[in-house]
Amino acid sequence: MSPSLQNLPYLCHFLYLVVDSVPKKCLCRGLELDCSDASLHTVPLVSSNITMISLQRNLLTKLAANGFKKYQDLKYLYLQNNNISIVSGHAFRGLYNLTKLYLSHNKITFLKPYVFQDLHKLEWLYVPVLDLMYNTLTQLPAKHLCQHMSRLNWLDLEGNDIHNLRNATFISCKSLTVLVLRRNRITSLNENSFAALQRLAELDLANNKIEWLPPKLFKDLKELSKLDLSYNPIQKIQADQFDYLTKLNSLSLEGVEITNIQRRMFGPLRELSHIYFKKFQYCGYAPHVRSCKPNTDGISSFENLLASIIQRVFVWVVSAVTCFGNIFVICMRPYIRSENKLHALSIMSLCCADCLMGIYLFVIAAFDLKYRGEYNKHAQLWMDSIHCQLLGSLAILSTEVSVLLLTYLTLEKYICIVYPFRFLKPGKYRTISILVLIWLIGFAVAFIPLSNKDFFQNYYGTNGVCFPLHSEQSESTGGQIYSVIIFLGVNLVAFIIIVFSYGSMFYNVHRTAITAMEIRNHVKKEITLAKRFFFIVFTDALCWIPIFILKLLSLLQVEIPGSITSWVVIFILPINSALNPLLYTLTTRPFKEMIHQVWHNYKQRRFSGSKDSQKMYGPSFICVEMWPIEETSPELTKPAHYTDFSEGSMFTNSERQNLYT
Repeated sequence: MSPSLQNLPYLCHFLYLVVDSVPKKCLCRGLELDCSDASLHTVPLVSSNITMISLQRNLLTKLAANGFKKYQDLKYLYLQNNNISIVSGHAFRGLYNLTKLYLSHNKITFLKPYVFQDLHKLEWLYVPVLDLMYNTLTQLPAKHLCQHMSRLNWLDLEGNDIHNLRNATFISCKSLTVLVLRRNRITSLNENSFAALQRLAELDLANNKIEWLPPKLFKDLKELSKLDLSYNPIQKIQADQFDYLTKLNSLSLEGVEITNIQRRMFGPLRELSHIYFKKFQYCGYAPHVRSCKPNTDGISSFENLLASIIQRVFVWVVSAVTCFGNIFVICMRPYIRSENKLHALSIMSLCCADCLMGIYLFVIAAFDLKYRGEYNKHAQLWMDSIHCQLLGSLAILSTEVSVLLLTYLTLEKYICIVYPFRFLKPGKYRTISILVLIWLIGFAVAFIPLSNKDFFQNYYGTNGVCFPLHSEQSESTGGQIYSVIIFLGVNLVAFIIIVFSYGSMFYNVHRTAITAMEIRNHVKKEITLAKRFFFIVFTDALCWIPIFILKLLSLLQVEIPGSITSWVVIFILPINSALNPLLYTLTTRPFKEMIHQVWHNYKQRRFSGSKDSQKMYGPSFICVEMWPIEETSPELTKPAHYTDFSEGSMFTNSERQNLYT
């Protein structure tokens, strides 16, 4: 809008010598009339010598023929934000001196070819402009759009419904320097669509539905300095697609998956200073460009596989804690004389699965160290490599086997506590069969995406850490579906089962303790039990609820920053793997008793060296693992086969051991 519109302090009745009659809500100064927000339904009739009319934000629905004919001195016409749907072929007749026309944010669906025939001087300062933004135009005139606007060099058609561009549409627009066609529905372009636009400096085709670019589409655009092709479903770009754009300064390819990207595409663009890609990894294919964006996806950066220094440090810490804790339990578990060896086998199997997560993080840390300072040179090759695919499979194998084993262990405890006298405990062969089945399911889930590249595409190579959360909507449909099935199907069901089972177990133990008065200090022990149950469910929730939320937000098409994915993979996902040894072994009764025995024997050897004394003080192992060691009573140190009914106990020692091992 002209700067003079910002100062309209005088009412129009001071200008009757210039303007004959003015609507009440209009303001004017000199020869400029501002009728913005005046609730007008028709074009007002005022003096013919007016030079500017602003009719923004009114209730106009049509522009009738000859509606502005009397205003032959008119230079500026603002018609934005009305409800105009019909524009007569002679709506702008007689506007020979019009230099600026705004028609944006209306409901115009069709423009007749000769509608602009009298606009010979259409220009804005030194930049002629025609604004047709955000209408509902479905097509442009078949030919000679600029036939009567030879000086037009700015045409903005953003936000319409244009489906195609004919070869002759812009044939007479030889002075055009800016053409904006973003946010339309253009599906294809002809090779000669822009052949006549030899002075064009800026072309914006973003947010359309273009799938293919003709090989010589830009051959005549020698003066083009800015090209925007972002957010189009372009399937392939020719290696020599941009060879003719020798003066191109800015190229935007955001949101475009360039499957055949190569340095040859951007090498000839020696003047190119700014380029915008979908992935920062593509920047390595345009090394001569001064500014390349993005320089990170939130997970990795231009320099490092892990963008944040905190992540680079803690990935080593978390991997070490996870590996050490689980390997320690695997090595020590055989020395715990547990009454239930099958349950101990399940715990060792869980530790093996969790240890794989530590190995996964360790390898990520190693590759981050390998590519330190120059990751962008290797990023695409790394994500496409077999190493990344196998590493991602390892992470999913660990995750799914761990989830299934935790669910199995929970159900086993649930059955032993809630139904103690139904003899439902699995035997040796059944337990081994279940464990083997769980590992087979884990392997299947992890390696199925590698079996069909056409359906899953690069399932594990969507980010630098090779973990398939698939939070981007543009990723493959197969990968999205499979990821939802795993994370919002299998894992969510498993989490619900765990929460329900522990809640039910605590309720049953609470009820039994009250009715049977099995333990004198049952209130204190129930608090201990409740804390133990709480921490198991809490760690599961801490691990999985953020992932469930991320997947739901992804399905709702909410944009999720890549940095969140890296924090999930490094800090949240390994929570269970790192804490399971603590929850299921290191804080349990048998392990504490074993440590107590080792320490006791050490003291005996140190002070007396007597073998007899060592034997005399060695405690037996009774796996009542829900009770803390400080509450051990003499009665609980009886042999493992002993069953104590003296206090009306409802559970035997062998049944109690299934609460926690």
